[in-house]
Amino acid sequence: MTGPAPYQSPISPGRSWYEDSVSERPRYPRLDGSLDVDILVVGGGYTGLSAALHLAKSGVRVCLLETARIGDGASGRNGGQFGTGHRVWPEDLEPQVGLERARRLFALAEDAKAHLHEMMAANDIDADYRPGQVSLAHKRRYVDDFRRHAQILRERYDYASINFLDREATSARLGSSTYFAGLHDTGTGHIHPMKLLVGTASAAAAAGALLFEETPVASVGRVGGRIRAETTFGTVTADRALLATNGHGGTLNRRNAAHVMPIRSFIAATEPLAEPERVLPGGEAADDSRFVVRYFRKSVDGRLLFGGREAYSSSEGDIAGQIRAQIADVYPHLKDVGITHAWGGSVAVTMTRMPYVASPEPGLTAIGGFSGHGVLLSHFTGRLYAERVAGNRDRLAELEALKVPAFPGGTALRAPLLFLAMTWYALRDRF
Repeated sequence: MTGPAPYQSPISPGRSWYEDSVSERPRYPRLDGSLDVDILVVGGGYTGLSAALHLAKSGVRVCLLETARIGDGASGRNGGQFGTGHRVWPEDLEPQVGLERARRLFALAEDAKAHLHEMMAANDIDADYRPGQVSLAHKRRYVDDFRRHAQILRERYDYASINFLDREATSARLGSSTYFAGLHDTGTGHIHPMKLLVGTASAAAAAGALLFEETPVASVGRVGGRIRAETTFGTVTADRALLATNGHGGTLNRRNAAHVMPIRSFIAATEPLAEPERVLPGGEAADDSRFVVRYFRKSVDGRLLFGGREAYSSSEGDIAGQIRAQIADVYPHLKDVGITHAWGGSVAVTMTRMPYVASPEPGLTAIGGFSGHGVLLSHFTGRLYAERVAGNRDRLAELEALKVPAFPGGTALRAPLLFLAMTWYALRDRF
């Protein structure tokens, strides 16, 4: 007699290694009936759960609705890398926002690092944090940019934790001679994302937040001067609401959907490596300079977790086979390595690759579009939203003031235009 089949997410393909390596993934009930609260949060990822946690701790009556299970979205399935700053290098922001504002945005991202460490310590969350990140130049012509970037961060942004690596030093740090140069960042690191998510959800529930999963929201908007969310299982009415769906917002709010575009990203986990010391011997995470970024790191049990294939059409294809080919590009000795898990999920990007924070209608705030820096920034923006609600300070305004244009093409053409653009960038990565 066989037991029940393993749970498969209705919104994300493939079962992740994270799901099978977390000791416990608590279940939360469906909504059953109607609720009246102070704040409604739609979306059970890092942003929504962090907001719920900090709101509940400040005494706010908060309800969170998640369409699938908490952890099925990108927050529970991503590459696990903190990163430093935003997806856009701060010196590249300077022409748009000026040096002083670029410095404030960089400092905000540094605050996000401190927040994650403090939050994990305060709530006794062990997310397998390991220090270090190596960023890699996959083209020779990028070497001078990498050298200059390290110097700028140290001199203009007071960030002393980064050092330029020449090709020889990069090869030693990586365990591969594939790349031309690198940056070694000791001020950041990587985690087990599902453990962070499970811990944040448990802390939010313990603080009094009402968490409901498998409760899709059909509509959310203003009715009679308040926010109302309609679901199959009941209605939630609130004074204010946070739309924290990121790549899963669908058509809940047309303005948000115009600015935040979902793309699917895929990761594979190998079997435990026979010679783990040959791969990233210092234990850092790695990411490279491709537009379609390759990112990888070792797990605590010596597996290689490798991401790098993105998709902009409806076809998933052979996830494991395609990622194994990318692994072999970097580590030829792993060309036949066994793959135990291959999975994907929807992440969200913006036109500028900077976060999107907006108030599409009174009482409703939308946050998303972290473009690859979600582990670092999304959790922190949930806290910033709670700060805004409490009236303590409004650091969220720094992100809300960013000029993030809508994707061109409207509802009908936005996805096809993105497919063409991303295909062009992927081809450019090869030459």
